[in-house]
Amino acid sequence: APMLVTGCIMGATIALLGAATSSPAQAQAQSQAQSHAQPRAATPAPAPALTGDLRLVQQHLQAMTSLTADFTQTDRAGQILSGRLTLRQPGRIRFQYQPGVPMLIVADGSSLTLIDYEVRQVQRWPVRNSPLAVLIDPRANLVRYGRLLNTGDANTVSVEVRDPNRPEYGMMTMVFTRDAASPSGLRLYGWVALDAQRNRTSIRLSNHRYNVAVPDSMFRWRDPRITTRGR
Repeated sequence: APMLVTGCIMGATIALLGAATSSPAQAQAQSQAQSHAQPRAATPAPAPALTGDLRLVQQHLQAMTSLTADFTQTDRAGQILSGRLTLRQPGRIRFQYQPGVPMLIVADGSSLTLIDYEVRQVQRWPVRNSPLAVLIDPRANLVRYGRLLNTGDANTVSVEVRDPNRPEYGMMTMVFTRDAASPSGLRLYGWVALDAQRNRTSIRLSNHRYNVAVPDSMFRWRDPRITTRGR
């Protein structure tokens, strides 16, 4: 039974990362292949300017140099987990789950890593291969990947983020509430991640603290595959 529960948690967590289609090795190989592909044109057409609330969301993400918050994660089966989120630009995020959940998610600036301490397994993807990149990359291009959704509520802003050329990366819908005390007048309420298999995982945030000091140590982790016994 514990292994079954862990498997369900693992599936929901991978769906959260938006990386369930490709294995970590395949994702890394795809990333390397892309990096060795023929260079694109040196002078791409300029991107259109962001306007309205989409521009406000871009400004919020650029102004959010760091964030700490409590999170609640809900999967498609209704299973709920909680924990602590720590984010620091550029490229760093940590999901520290509640006691009793032997998993950890850490992005260290280049790789997004999922560690399962119960089975001593480590899975890794390039950060840019996950929709989460839009939260931790201030250069993320919402013109190319973002679409403003109609929420029917003037105090709520929702943006769908996905790469139409990479459906295997999944999709993320970010939800913001208007809050004058938060960067650019928006507070990140949470998001819904949908992977290529249509597995849905939602994150809701609370107790936000923006632009606070976050040490490098928050984005380090203990490798469960390494043991010092017998030494």
